[in-house]
Amino acid sequence: MGRILESASVFGSTGSPGLRRSHSTGRNFLTHACAVLIAILVTASPALSADAQNLTFKIPPVNIPFKVKDQTVTITAWALISMVAKERDLDVFKLELSADLADLQQNMTGLLSAQLDKDEHCGDRITIERATLAPADPASLATVHLHYERWACVKAFGKQQARRLVGGNAVIPVKLTPGVGENRTELRLVPEVGTIEADGSLGELLRSGTVGEMIREKIRTAILSALQKGTNLSATLPPAAQGYATIQNAAFKDAGSGRLMVVLAGQVRITQEQVQMLSKQVKERIARQ
Repeated sequence: MGRILESASVFGSTGSPGLRRSHSTGRNFLTHACAVLIAILVTASPALSADAQNLTFKIPPVNIPFKVKDQTVTITAWALISMVAKERDLDVFKLELSADLADLQQNMTGLLSAQLDKDEHCGDRITIERATLAPADPASLATVHLHYERWACVKAFGKQQARRLVGGNAVIPVKLTPGVGENRTELRLVPEVGTIEADGSLGELLRSGTVGEMIREKIRTAILSALQKGTNLSATLPPAAQGYATIQNAAFKDAGSGRLMVVLAGQVRITQEQVQMLSKQVKERIARQ
């Protein structure tokens, strides 16, 4: 019995340390492997995030035509959509939509003539002689050269006769500052009339009367209508992004040599499934070019 206990004692003293060293080595290996795995995951995570945030879609140029009298005017628009963040189930993209207004600039006289020209027998007679639209970052400047006359009709000897009350030439500068409409999907313009140059009493009439306000408002409306056609989100963006884009701010830019551009900045918030659809639609649009 004593020998058995002695043998057990010897086995315990010579075998157990080996087993303990074996278990210790295993634990050290597992610990080291876990540490390496964690290090790999930690290192890889920022890379995956960076790749996701580098996702960018370049929407190719789209020509958007519309009629000005009998002339077709074209605004060319394109967009850049870049991923900036993930929020729960949505991917958030930065949107930058640009529109080239060079053709509109060349047809400003026709555009404003269609809105402002009048020839009333007893009333206002307006003829737009020349109109320009130029950059004034971040606004634009419309300069309108016009001829204006006001006529009144009176009865004399039983007949109605028209008499000119005032008339002459005028130059009206209107600064147009871009903004964003309440629905966050449309451009708006705030007009500000500068110093009016006009013949004689016509200047006072244009500066203080309702005629000046009417002309300013029609200039704003005509230009805004054209710009809204050219910056329509549905006309430029693929279907997967339409209805999910909003505009945060807008600015006019000088593209060089007086060439005017308007740039809209905003966001697109879509699901991962819509991102995949957007990718497919952009590729299809590029292939059609």
